[in-house]
Parts: sequence; C-alpha cells; structure tokens
Amino acid sequence: MGKNKLKKFAEMDAYPHVVQAPFNEVFNKKHELYGRWKTDFFKNENSIVLELGCGKGEYTVGLARMFPGKNFIGVDIKGNRMHRGATDALNEGLNNVGFLRTRIEAIQGFFGPSEVDEIWLTFPDPQIKKYRKRLTCTRFLEAYSQFLKPGGIIHLKTDSLFMYSYTRELLKANNIDPLVDENDLYSNGYQNEILAIKTYYESKWLKHGIPIKYLKFELRNGDNLVEPDVEIEPDDYRSAGRGVKPRRTANK
Repeated sequence: MGKNKLKKFAEMDAYPHVVQAPFNEVFNKKHELYGRWKTDFFKNENSIVLELGCGKGEYTVGLARMFPGKNFIGVDIKGNRMHRGATDALNEGLNNVGFLRTRIEAIQGFFGPSEVDEIWLTFPDPQIKKYRKRLTCTRFLEAYSQFLKPGGIIHLKTDSLFMYSYTRELLKANNIDPLVDENDLYSNGYQNEILAIKTYYESKWLKHGIPIKYLKFELRNGDNLVEPDVEIEPDDYRSAGRGVKPRRTANK
C-alpha cells in the first residue's frame, strides 16, 4: 500500500465524522452504531440518506449542502477516494455528513430497522459477469430492506445500459413500478436540481457521449424477490475498459 494512501487513512482516523470498520469487526456482527446513528453520531432526529459506493463522495457532500435538515452518509471501501469528500465536508463544517469505510456486503450490520430513509447508488460497477455483486440484485435489495424504512426510496444513476436494463427488468419481475424512469437524463428534459450533481465518473462518461440513466423506485418489501429471467446485452465499452469478456445474460 502506498504511503499516500496510508497517510489518508491515518488522517481519516482523526476525522470525527468518519467511521472505518475492518470487515472482520462487522462480519456477522452488529456495529456499535447499529440503530444509533441519529442519537450517537449525528445527535439529532433528522432522516438518514445513504450513498452506497460513494467514491469521492460528490453526492454525499452535494446533497448535504442542499438539505441541511437531513443526514447523509457515504459508504465505500476505497478510503483513498473517500478522503476527498470527507475532507471537503470537514473543511466546510458540514455537520450533517458522515462517511463509513466498509464493504457494502456488511451494510446491514451498521443500520437498524427503519433507520434509513433513502439510498443512492451512483454509478456502481455493473458487474456484468457476477450478478450477485450488482448493487440492485435481489441479494442487496433484501439487505437494504432490513434497514430501509417501509416505502423507502432507492435511486440508481448510471452510465451503464446493462445496469439500467437489468434493474428495470428486476423491478418488472417483482411488480415494482418505477417512480421515475429516464434512459437519457440530460436529453429528455427531466429537470431536477438533485440530479444535476455530477460525480467524477459521470463527467467522464458524459465526455464520451454516453447517456446517463436514472431510476427511482420504492422498496415496499424486500422478501421473496426474484431475479429477471432475461438476456441483456452487455456494455462493450465497460467490458473492454475493465478487462471483462462480454456476456449476454443476466440470469442466475
């Protein structure tokens, strides 16, 4: 591990709004903040919004600026990236921002029932070859339902046509009607100040002329969800860029 990364990890250890939790501390266990983020971390009763796979934390920090009456937590395992958003929040004195460095696979060990109001998934890896790693697969939606309030909202913003199509088919297979469904966000005239926040990866894909897709849906029930039984064309640019051989199916 490079010295620069170690320096950033050490700096974040001293940040009062950053929690770094090694996987072995939370695997099949409940973190000490489980069910206590409002009382012990934010020290208020405002709603909590998560950005899962937050990267540099552009959405976490951007939303916190827009909505001082809500609490925002960016979650990612890549502390080197997270350091940027965490430092910006600290320098700006944003007291409604937190960052959690951990694997998303362990996320239900951090939040209690109905503790979270909304989830943002901003440009997640579509995981073309491994459906169980997609952040909108049944495995993760079932995990989110354990801490998302009844009727809680999930936002997916992605450059990947594969990820967008897969998620749409999953919603269809489970009789979930999207609240918003945009296959070309900026060309379709959908005006929304929140969606105007652009992440590092979003800016990158826009420069290449790749349309940005957006789905917003309500997760009423995470039980007995099924995977879509359809074939979905992979994103060739994503496959080539990540060294992944294209695959034509989203099945189990």
